[in-house]
Amino acid sequence: MKQVMMPAIGAAIVLTLFSAIFANQVSASKKQPRINNGNGFAVLELFTSEGCSSCPPADALLARIQQDAGNKPIYVLAYHVDYWDRLGWKDVFSQPQYSKRQYQYSQQLPSQVYTPQLVVNGQTSCIGSDESAVSNAINEALGTGAVATLKIKAQLQPGKASFTYEISGNTGNSQLLVAVVQKHAVSKVERGENEGRTLSHVQVVRDLWAFKLRERKQGMAEINLPENFNAQEWELISMIQNSETGAISAAARVSL
Repeated sequence: MKQVMMPAIGAAIVLTLFSAIFANQVSASKKQPRINNGNGFAVLELFTSEGCSSCPPADALLARIQQDAGNKPIYVLAYHVDYWDRLGWKDVFSQPQYSKRQYQYSQQLPSQVYTPQLVVNGQTSCIGSDESAVSNAINEALGTGAVATLKIKAQLQPGKASFTYEISGNTGNSQLLVAVVQKHAVSKVERGENEGRTLSHVQVVRDLWAFKLRERKQGMAEINLPENFNAQEWELISMIQNSETGAISAAARVSL
């Protein structure tokens, strides 16, 4: 079942979330040991909002990265946070759990909380629209060997998906995450900082599921899917993430 693991954001802290003056800080977390064996990957988690006027450039950059990625192990995830919703425009893609995920990262990295923030492999963060910083973070991630592998397959059924997964390597204190991703979306914003703009989004996370890993590192799981889910316009991206440090040790697209 879905897990919400992060503490609520206090009113005093929420006020700081909107300040872009903290966005120039690039933070690094406690990194897990990695072996430089050439099988690196990059999970890009963008925290964004339709209510934030600084976010469309970050959305556009991630769209270009997604388009140019080809067969590279680059996994783009766009989380629409909900703390902008009270400022004039409610983002239809926003969910409280995404704000809480970002706030947990702020404690693990540590870092400030702002939009647009990009977290790479759960270990570093930068401004999501800073193309140079984003490119450097991707290159570093791809050039660093992974400590674990993940193989996962799913069988689609009406309204749900059943998984089988197999994991190897260093996965202590970790859990399996499965993101339900809508590949493309368009929204016309009628109020707030982006009033009058038509915004285009890619890789919008519409749901995020967490599962405890079995000691034998293989097992089965099941999730519910949106009514309009289809294999052409949506995808499922899975990750192995350390619950304590936030570091992501493996990632894979779910084979449907």
